Amino acid sequence: MAEATSCGGVVIFRGKILLLYKNYKNRYDGWVLPKGTVEEGETHEETALREVKEETGAVGTIKSYIGTSEYTFRAGDELIDKQVYWYLMMGESYYSKPQREEYFVDSGFYKFHEAYHLLRFANEKQILEDAYERYHQLRKKGLWIENHRNYIKKEQE
Repeated sequence: MAEATSCGGVVIFRGKILLLYKNYKNRYDGWVLPKGTVEEGETHEETALREVKEETGAVGTIKSYIGTSEYTFRAGDELIDKQVYWYLMMGESYYSKPQREEYFVDSGFYKFHEAYHLLRFANEKQILEDAYERYHQLRKKGLWIENHRNYIKKEQE
């Protein structure tokens, strides 16, 4: 069995969560959180930020480590054990553009209950719950302050 490591982000802007819709060869793959493979020399944080930017076009700031998820899948004849490190990120705006090269055909920000029901995988639903709880904790402590000037500037462009 081969092992793989990825990192991803739960990006939140104004209380809404960024999701991607993947569709490969007209086969339903479903809504997912952005994540991807660690490249040589990268930290987990760098990977998470890069993958969010590559897959969605969104820019985020890491606010907290959320946890890991683990699953096994088959790629050809090989069984792969994958571990994903997740980070809570504060988005800069509602901007997103799905990465077509990776078969993402839609992206967008959704309210928690919408995002929870759209997500395809149970492990990502659990990560979303943990991230959203942490988001509320940071807000209560005054540690989640969005740059509204940046948002207004992007809206006017």
